[in-house]
Amino acid sequence: MKIAIAGAGIGGLALALMLHKRGIEAEVWEAVEELKPLGVGINLLPHAVKELSELGLEDTLAEIGIKTSQLAYYNRHGQQIWAEPRGRAAGYDWPQFSIHRGALQMALLRAATQRIGADKVHQGHALESFEQDDAGVVARLRRRTDNALVETRADVLVGADGIHSALRRLLHPVGDEPRFSGRMLWRAITETQPFMDGRSMFMAGHQDQKFVAYPISEPLRRQGRSLINWIAELRVPDGAPPTTDWNKRVDRSVFAPAFADWKWDWIDIPAIIEGAATIYEFPLVDRDPLPRWTVGRVTLLGDAAHPMYPIGSNGSAQAILDARYLADCLAECGEGRSSLLYALKEYEAERLPRTAGIVLRNRMNGPEQVMQMAEERAPNGFYSIDEVIPYAEREAISQRYKRLAGFDKQSLAAAPKR
Repeated sequence: MKIAIAGAGIGGLALALMLHKRGIEAEVWEAVEELKPLGVGINLLPHAVKELSELGLEDTLAEIGIKTSQLAYYNRHGQQIWAEPRGRAAGYDWPQFSIHRGALQMALLRAATQRIGADKVHQGHALESFEQDDAGVVARLRRRTDNALVETRADVLVGADGIHSALRRLLHPVGDEPRFSGRMLWRAITETQPFMDGRSMFMAGHQDQKFVAYPISEPLRRQGRSLINWIAELRVPDGAPPTTDWNKRVDRSVFAPAFADWKWDWIDIPAIIEGAATIYEFPLVDRDPLPRWTVGRVTLLGDAAHPMYPIGSNGSAQAILDARYLADCLAECGEGRSSLLYALKEYEAERLPRTAGIVLRNRMNGPEQVMQMAEERAPNGFYSIDEVIPYAEREAISQRYKRLAGFDKQSLAAAPKR
């Protein structure tokens, strides 16, 4: 069996590594001419770290990322709404990592080139079309260096090519436009003094005005410094996302005045914003859940299948879980076309409804809804959060989202290992 993967992001590379572990040939085709450690920070929750640990990568992650100790929510006055330990501090068998997305991608790329072979990871090849028959699927890709059309044949073609997926457009060319939330994100990295214990993640504000920050560099932490990934979020008045550049550099003056007085005894948010060298702007978008990911021998994975708001730290985690389940389905299928097609349908039947639920719940702010509740119930702040949102209500919101996303302790304890 041979699997062609369009996209060398986190999901595509994780799938290649998982297929290789199960004795299945994988070949990766990436549109970008040269992969570089771009982007900002992400969080890997314990269920995703579990899967990467089974690939032998936990020590690698620990060398570059922070083992997150806690997550805390605050209102726009700097008052704590909810806090909970994370990863091993919360009793999980695996840590939660806050990590630079580019550093993680490069670690996965190194592992993939070593294990499946450098000749099986092709950069600078953009998917344009495919054809399939009873014997397999042919993918046609445009090589960027000379504009030549390259063909590759495989048993299965997987689109792991992100929110702007070429394969998704081929499968669903009509009625699949991005849905804009009406909110804009500004993302950057600032080197500064650690806050809290140097391993904490916090979110402050509410749905229409929010600030998120967490450290992402273990080597810098050992030096007594902190490389902080941060996100500022505001509702914008025109209600329309940019039509071209979704990752453009902007000046802090576009949004910083809204956070000018967000300076409390435990954090100085204006100073963090001021300390960033480069700031990038993103619209907060997702897409409606699809009725199907799979057509014959072709299927989708990760953001290509289920782009979601970056709420609950689940985008990369769900791509990794997709990869695990798809690899298992393919490894367990017998010989013959019908068995292979059944395996792809089994993958879709398991993962599509689960991820659709997360997409829709994230539109409702996921576990961050406690921040919105605090804003609506006590816009001027509070003396006691228990009088505003009782502890049992806050805990129920946290646990409900963990169960939905698959990283509650019970689900993880029952998950099979391979």
